[in-house]
Amino acid sequence: MVEHIRARAPMRIGFAGDGTDVDPYAFDRGGIMVSAAINKYAYCTLTPMEDSKDMSVRSHYYGRYNAPLDGGPLKLNGNNDLIKAVANYFDIKKGFEAVLYSDVPAGSGVGCSSVTLLSMITAVANWLETDMTKDEIAKLTYHLEREVIGFAGGWQDQFESVYGGFNILRFGDHNVKVEPLDIEKDVLNELQCRSILCYLGRPKKSADIIMAQIEDYKAGRNVADLDRSKIIAEDMAKALVNADYDKLGDLLEDEWECKKNLSGNVTNREVDKMYKIAREAGAIGGKLTGSGGGGFIYLLCEYDLKVNVVEALKAKGAMVTDFMFDPKGVTTWRNNSV
Repeated sequence: MVEHIRARAPMRIGFAGDGTDVDPYAFDRGGIMVSAAINKYAYCTLTPMEDSKDMSVRSHYYGRYNAPLDGGPLKLNGNNDLIKAVANYFDIKKGFEAVLYSDVPAGSGVGCSSVTLLSMITAVANWLETDMTKDEIAKLTYHLEREVIGFAGGWQDQFESVYGGFNILRFGDHNVKVEPLDIEKDVLNELQCRSILCYLGRPKKSADIIMAQIEDYKAGRNVADLDRSKIIAEDMAKALVNADYDKLGDLLEDEWECKKNLSGNVTNREVDKMYKIAREAGAIGGKLTGSGGGGFIYLLCEYDLKVNVVEALKAKGAMVTDFMFDPKGVTTWRNNSV
């Protein structure tokens, strides 16, 4: 009998407050985001290898990797650093195989790297029978990705994925407060039917865009837009609870304008063209879900015009992706096979 330990962590859509979860702004001035988990997932399966002291990794996007676990900490050198950082942190000496997979391409703007790392941590904690709270899992994900490996980014992805659902996330002084939004089921169903998630192609490296945003913040060039984005987030939370879809569309438009001012490479001609096509076909607001340059774009539509928007985007080569909002967050389980 072979035991497999599995974890599944959801990706997310950031609706408002983009960039305010990134330090030093979040630490200096406090950040606020409205975020929702979706049913696009990162998966991790761990299989203990009783007679081995090696780590064997198979990843759809990162390839294959093998390393001994009895020779000290694994060197972080850009090759499968996510799983190496997890193995180092938990001081794993027992051999195992890890199979990693994601429903979305790496770098597509819905939190893929953070969520992949979170799924690994969750699976390893299950395997080693290490009790961890949701906050502890999210904070460890941030620590390993941002501080140990050195990937630039914020706090949103980790906390939204571990909790799931629609939340207001409040950031400050390296702490995150998660406030679930009390949205009625009928409102969620209506919102779901009005929503489109569309893949525009691979963006520029998110780290480059985020580093440019940080430099602009330090120079004082985007402080007003980041401050404005927090106000939009508070207003958007109210609009969601109150089922004010027209207001939501206006706020998404406002957020997109703020986001484009965070650094010079958030948008490009192709993104602007596709957004214009969507608006002309019946979208009432939208924005890129990630740091910028491409990836996924979220659009809110007039109910009766959603099909028009989908057809207009597909006619220009965009990939419209079916999705649902995910209410539960990360989950882990065990499976035995012969």
